[in-house]
Amino acid sequence: MHLNRRDTIRAGLLGGAAALWPEAAFAAPAAAIRPAPVRWIDGAAPAMQPGQTFGVAWPRGAVKKGTSLSVRDAAGGALPSQGWTTATWPDGSIKWTAHALPADVTAERLVVAPGRAAAPATPVSVSESADAVTIRCGALRWEIGKSGAALIRRALQGDRQVIGPVTLVGAVKSDPDHGEAMPFTGAIDRATVEQRGPVRAVVKIEGMHAAGGRRWLPFTVRLYAYAGSPALRIVHSFVHDGNVAKDFVAALGVRTSVPMAGALHDRHVRIATDGAMFAEGVRPLTGLRRDPGEAFRAAQIAGKATPPLSEMAKPVAATLERIAAWDGFRLEQPNAHGFTLTKRTAPGQGWVDAREGGRAHGLAYVGGPQGGAAIGLRYFWQRHPTALHIDGATGDAAQLTAWLWSPEAPAMDLRPYHGTMGMESYDAQNQGLSVTYEDYEPGWDDASGIARTSELMLWALPATPETPVLQQMAAMQAQPPQLMADPAHLHAAGVFADYGLPDRSTPNRTAIENQLVNLIDFYIGEVDRRNWYGFWNHGDVMHTYDSDRHVWRYDIGGFAWDNSELSPDLWLWYQALRTGDARTWRFAEAMTRHTGEVDVYHLGRFKGMGTRHGVQHWSDSSKQPRVSNASYRRIFYYLTADERVGDLLHELITSDQTLTHVEIGRKVPGNKRPVLPPGTIEMTFGTTWCPLAAAWLTEWERTGDTRWRDRIVAGLDSIGRLPHGWLTGSAPFDLASGRFIDQNRPISLSHLNAVFGAVEVSAELIRLLDVPRYRAAWLEYCRWYNAPKDQFLAKFGPPFGPRNLREGHSRLTAYAAVQEKDAGLATRAAEEFLSGDAGLGTWPNDPRHMVDGVLEWPMVSTNASAQWGLAAIQNLALIPDALDRGTIRPPQARRGGGDAG
Repeated sequence: MHLNRRDTIRAGLLGGAAALWPEAAFAAPAAAIRPAPVRWIDGAAPAMQPGQTFGVAWPRGAVKKGTSLSVRDAAGGALPSQGWTTATWPDGSIKWTAHALPADVTAERLVVAPGRAAAPATPVSVSESADAVTIRCGALRWEIGKSGAALIRRALQGDRQVIGPVTLVGAVKSDPDHGEAMPFTGAIDRATVEQRGPVRAVVKIEGMHAAGGRRWLPFTVRLYAYAGSPALRIVHSFVHDGNVAKDFVAALGVRTSVPMAGALHDRHVRIATDGAMFAEGVRPLTGLRRDPGEAFRAAQIAGKATPPLSEMAKPVAATLERIAAWDGFRLEQPNAHGFTLTKRTAPGQGWVDAREGGRAHGLAYVGGPQGGAAIGLRYFWQRHPTALHIDGATGDAAQLTAWLWSPEAPAMDLRPYHGTMGMESYDAQNQGLSVTYEDYEPGWDDASGIARTSELMLWALPATPETPVLQQMAAMQAQPPQLMADPAHLHAAGVFADYGLPDRSTPNRTAIENQLVNLIDFYIGEVDRRNWYGFWNHGDVMHTYDSDRHVWRYDIGGFAWDNSELSPDLWLWYQALRTGDARTWRFAEAMTRHTGEVDVYHLGRFKGMGTRHGVQHWSDSSKQPRVSNASYRRIFYYLTADERVGDLLHELITSDQTLTHVEIGRKVPGNKRPVLPPGTIEMTFGTTWCPLAAAWLTEWERTGDTRWRDRIVAGLDSIGRLPHGWLTGSAPFDLASGRFIDQNRPISLSHLNAVFGAVEVSAELIRLLDVPRYRAAWLEYCRWYNAPKDQFLAKFGPPFGPRNLREGHSRLTAYAAVQEKDAGLATRAAEEFLSGDAGLGTWPNDPRHMVDGVLEWPMVSTNASAQWGLAAIQNLALIPDALDRGTIRPPQARRGGGDAG
């Protein structure tokens, strides 16, 4: 029996118990469970981390239900940890676990292994009353509301209140350019305790914003407390459910009140800028004409209590009231390249410029020796226009506000970017699609229903931290440390689709591996070079390049924002899985945060659908599951156990119901509208059913609810029973039974059907579920899609029809070659990939070069890049020897890359 690299690694993990994938189930006694190494993605332990949650995968049958797992250090000592199961295999064994660590764990090397966890030194505990939830961690106590406006009513250090209340705030205008903004606040509907410690506590708060008797902008806020941390992590999500023609959000933020006590010169303001710290007293004692004394100056700068006033130099002590005290501070980040920091003495007085710079870390503190609060906003400059405001620093309570959308910026304008332009009819809309690649339809370019999630940190501190500590806090919240299970362990567990670990053992493999690295480096660089930033844009990339203007086609119909077209999300996550590279991880994470929220509708008539690529993320009228695709979120979910992404995955399990009134193919020219049986909808296999199946698979794995397994099996089996199987392309889908209906349709191939996660989810489903008909149908499709024309016609007869994305589809050929043990098919797959036909092409060297002062990748498009990346990763895993025998030639200048979508 021939074992590939995946089988060899799995066999080692299970002590030789593994059989050849995919048919075998894998089993091992608990005593044989190999520890799972865990690593920091940045390569070294951080100086500070706010508490960690990470996921670990386990081979099928290796970890039985009820097995205790704990995190241990390199010497084998148990660390404080909290674990839970996030997915199970079909046999009931554990597939994925999540593990939480306290904030004070910064060990360099960690493993997850059988055994009991140690108790944290300061455990987190949760108690509930009828109207409140209380989280305790040592002397720190957070009181969380179940109703009213205050998410956090107060935080106490011992008996001293240092924070409270914490509210959601904002404002809305009816005209983006004129008139006053109406303020609004959040109103809680319910609070749910999701975890109770001892290492990690999670409280989910849901509600609506309220203004003038109106309730709108539904929100979900999760509060995370970790043992050993004086902070709460805040994950803030909201859905824009307003009328975009008259509801212009003018501000959106999180505000905390901070009790202030003591002399004004003993009150401190700290604001993290671009690597530096603005550190001043509310009433400064430095730089005065008269010196108060070195002890006073040093104490104020250090954030300590100053000596008794009687020890201050008398000329200063007698004239303290003549020194201006600063009541308000503004850090504004209106764009990705510049911030301003201003301050004023009182409302109604003028603002004084204090500092300017580039990219602020986004953390502010106000308080004194008796305690204070700091708040930090992740992606501060990337998600502009953001701001941090401090008000009332001279009063009894300061207001510290993190603005997700600054009130100093123009109001959000989500209106469509163009009018009807004569495209009232489908014929005219198809003409527009033909020339600008935009599938426009009046009223379908509506942003109502999209969402955004933001991440913050809120610290309740017993005293003003020293500046180096605040700098560490600022850096930590701007780029949070992250633990990840070792790529070799994840790979050996056999989760997800086909991929291998990096392999540079031959020249061809080296060239492909190098291009995988170079291509992601190019895109990460393009994010910054092209300024793909902003509240609604950050995390996405552009679709296609304009080599005439030397810009991406940001303003041309469907060529602008990519919106997950042809699976860049999957490309990035599979590369992160196999390498553990921090830059790739964070690039993929930002994309997941964007595409799962902004590009998807979370309520309204399009709920559960995503929007095809366009000038605005919501501007195209093609609303499809191929964009809201669960396959694009589930890798991040399992690696992090992120509850918000878990919510998004759960939302999708009934999204097929939306297709009863959103007909995807309604405008296809010449569409004869086939007669559908009652209770059915037309459904493509790859761009619609496979994304839905990924959601059902994830729900089944997470909950064990076999209804979703049965729904998947019904779809698999019914596709396999069609006369032409997968080659049919689409069929009527019965919503009640989950089965496709046979209408004896002919073969119908689409270049898009397999490139929205169908390859990956089919590989998983074939491994997990024994449905021979589907396996045969899928292998037939994989063999014949890219087949030479003469062979296809000899097998099926005419018509042959056009093909596209031959390079990307090479991985289907490779999959069939491995499954059917066909060496000739493997050779064909390698030729298809290395040909670069209708794709990006493989370069023997880095092809990036400067053109008119602009760095370019020849003939680049994100469609081609994503499909090349996935094909490269999967072909390296499936047919490495065939790739070695092939010839890499520089791609020739050509049009293509599969831009049709």
